Amino acid sequence: MTLPLIVDAHQDIAWNKIALGRDLFDSVAATRAREGASPAHGEGSATVGFPELVAGNVRVIFATLYVAQARPDRTGWGKTYSTPAEAHAQAMEQIAYYAMLAMDPRVSLITTRGDLERVINSPEHRVGLVILMEGADPIIAPDQTQEWFDGGVRIVGPAWSQTRYSGGTRAPGPLTALGRALMPQLERAGILLDASHMAERSFFDALEYYNGTIIASHSNCRAFVNADRQLTDAMIREIIARDGVIGAVFYNRFLKEGWDKSAKKDAVTFVDVVRHVKHICDLAGNAQNVGIGTDFDGGFGMESTPREIDTVADLQKMGAALSSAGFSDAEIRGFLGENWIRVLRRVLPE
Repeated sequence: MTLPLIVDAHQDIAWNKIALGRDLFDSVAATRAREGASPAHGEGSATVGFPELVAGNVRVIFATLYVAQARPDRTGWGKTYSTPAEAHAQAMEQIAYYAMLAMDPRVSLITTRGDLERVINSPEHRVGLVILMEGADPIIAPDQTQEWFDGGVRIVGPAWSQTRYSGGTRAPGPLTALGRALMPQLERAGILLDASHMAERSFFDALEYYNGTIIASHSNCRAFVNADRQLTDAMIREIIARDGVIGAVFYNRFLKEGWDKSAKKDAVTFVDVVRHVKHICDLAGNAQNVGIGTDFDGGFGMESTPREIDTVADLQKMGAALSSAGFSDAEIRGFLGENWIRVLRRVLPE
């Protein structure tokens, strides 16, 4: 039986290699054996490896350019930036890593609709990478946006925490003057706007300056987890109005109010994921604006994921969880990957 195609809209593949020494082509078992009882930077046991991507039929990944701003609590992180030039250089290093990965026939960079179709229709398993900049500080100035598009970037999230462009997680505030100038540059270049991590005020500012499709690559519902990292119903409705997609994060803290690393992994299950998914569908009146955005190995490990998850291959089990909640086969295929494919077909250049 052919497994449904999965699109995962958020993985920090380059960061994991450059900062943590984790190789995409290694199996999860190999990474865990190498790291032993001390996973990289204390982030938890790895969940992503190429054999597991194949086993789970994960065909498309939004692969991030993530660079970390220097802070006193990040002295052990290996690479952080203090200036726009440093952020630019570190993001360029990650782009170079993705280009190197794509020298392997099992991996492709997706920059056009043709690239997308070749990946999803390949008889051999290929993983296609759509480059997503998480935090816009590597863009030295808004008028440099086209250069990033020419370099392969197709999605930009202006914030992580506070950036020069936008308020963000735990850093409330509006778009800055640079952020307001960036929005039309993103739209002109044909770059998707990723609202994940944007502060609520920045998000609503962006609606005035950016008229294209807006997504949230990895966000859950504030209705169930009351923190600024999650989306309010009003934000969700605006993404739906732009026919965007919201990727469910498989991080227990973002799925269940009050969960922390002192709690048991088993306290969160796919039932909690489905609750967030169903809430978005109820607001939309259909199941076309939800998808997967795991953020796997992005600051947390297997120990902080729902009971059913050991590796990324276990995303296929979400089909049964959604079926039990009354979702149709077509809606399940949409959630697993086809909703993201629809957006990519619309926004990627020919």
